[in-house]
Amino acid sequence: MIRKANKEDIKRIIELLHQVNMVHHVIRPDLFKPHTTKYNEQELEAMLDDDSKPIFVFEDDAHPSETLCPQKVVLGYAFCQVSEVKNNQLLEDIKTLYIDDICVDENARGKHVGKALYEYVRDYARAIGCNNITLNVWEGNEPALRFYRSMGMQVQKTTMEIILR
Repeated sequence: MIRKANKEDIKRIIELLHQVNMVHHVIRPDLFKPHTTKYNEQELEAMLDDDSKPIFVFEDDAHPSETLCPQKVVLGYAFCQVSEVKNNQLLEDIKTLYIDDICVDENARGKHVGKALYEYVRDYARAIGCNNITLNVWEGNEPALRFYRSMGMQVQKTTMEIILR
C-alpha cells in the first residue's frame, strides 16, 4: 500500500534516510558525511504539513518471522517537490514534480517496491497537472540509473565538475 506519510512514519523514514546517505557516502565520501541524514525529525514533521512537498511511503505487512503480532512496516519512500513556472520571460509555463529522494529498504530491494512508488508518484504528478517529473542521480549509482531508465526517464541536463584538491 502506498500513502502519504504521517508523523508515525518519521522514525522509520529516518532509518531509511540513513541507508540513502550511506549509498551516497560510499560513492562520494568527499561530499557526504557518514552516519547522518538529509533531514532531521523536526524538518520531516514540517514537511508533512507542506502540500508542495508530499512524502509518500510504501507500507507492507511485516514478515511473520519478524514479529509475533502482524503489523505494517514502511519499506520505502518518495520525497517530492512540486514547483511551477508562470509568466517567466524566458521559460514556458510548466508544473514539475521533482523527486527529491526515493529509497527502498535494502532488505526489500528486488521486490518491485521502487517501481510501485515511482508509478504512484507518476500517477500523482499526472493527476495534479504536472508536465514532467525530474530527479537527480549521482554518477556512480548504477543501480539507480538503471532503475530510472527502466521507468522511461531520460537525461534532461548534465551537471559537471572538476575536483580541485
